[in-house]
Amino acid sequence: MLSSNRCLFFGDVSSKRDPSIYLKYIFALYDYYRKEYCISEKGENPPMTELPLIVNTSGWVKGVGYAMLVDMLKYIGPTHVVKINISAEIKNLPAGAFWSDGGNDGTVNLVEINSARQDSFNRSVLVQKDARLLRDLRITAYFRQCLPRDFTITTIKELAHALTSHCPCEVPIASIKIKHLHCEVPNSEIFYSLNASIVGLAVDSGDSENLPWCVGLGIVRGIDTFKGVLFVITPVPRSSLQKVNLLLQGYIQIPTSLLQVQGCISPYLSANTMNGSKVSS
Repeated sequence: MLSSNRCLFFGDVSSKRDPSIYLKYIFALYDYYRKEYCISEKGENPPMTELPLIVNTSGWVKGVGYAMLVDMLKYIGPTHVVKINISAEIKNLPAGAFWSDGGNDGTVNLVEINSARQDSFNRSVLVQKDARLLRDLRITAYFRQCLPRDFTITTIKELAHALTSHCPCEVPIASIKIKHLHCEVPNSEIFYSLNASIVGLAVDSGDSENLPWCVGLGIVRGIDTFKGVLFVITPVPRSSLQKVNLLLQGYIQIPTSLLQVQGCISPYLSANTMNGSKVSS
């Protein structure tokens, strides 16, 4: 898997949880792209040379989702837009540059294509995808990176067992802040809610105007409040992990397949956490 140059942790599988924050994250990432990958060429026309940017939308195009899509298109100002239509016209987006106030933006190359799968009546056939399964596979593949590449693993069961046996990193509680996204958690239950969860490992600059960049994901393997440490499993390199000073918790769940480990009772929830390797801030 390729690592991101810049990433923000939204903490949910759908932008419906908080559309305004989702858009804020999208705009922040686009601003970063403009700043870092657009090269100014003084005296030349056009004045900017850009590396290509591909934006993959969520597919939510009704109600609030449609309004979000329009805002994204207006902010980003793409040169090319690919729109996939199906035979049920009522489910398609409006024709033309629907996001443009004038309704016809001649600077955009709009490509409209029809669904590739059709039945005998030339009607579009929607292929049902198990979204949860696909998400679980991506998360599983991500945490597979915790283990050496030459470590032989042929099944998800073997991977689940290997991860529960993997030596976690010790993160001093005093060196980090914990932020729960989309909800309020009483102080007395912060660690209880954090245990056995997937968190975003972020770097907070301390500037209220800047969003904390996320350097990767981690599984909170256990918490020792007496020693004042968190045990975290993550493929994030040690050099990047040392910069982390903020844990972001949302609603991203550990795949069920990683929780079903033969010979282990409630992995990631039991108290028999092994000693970990220390990470100093």
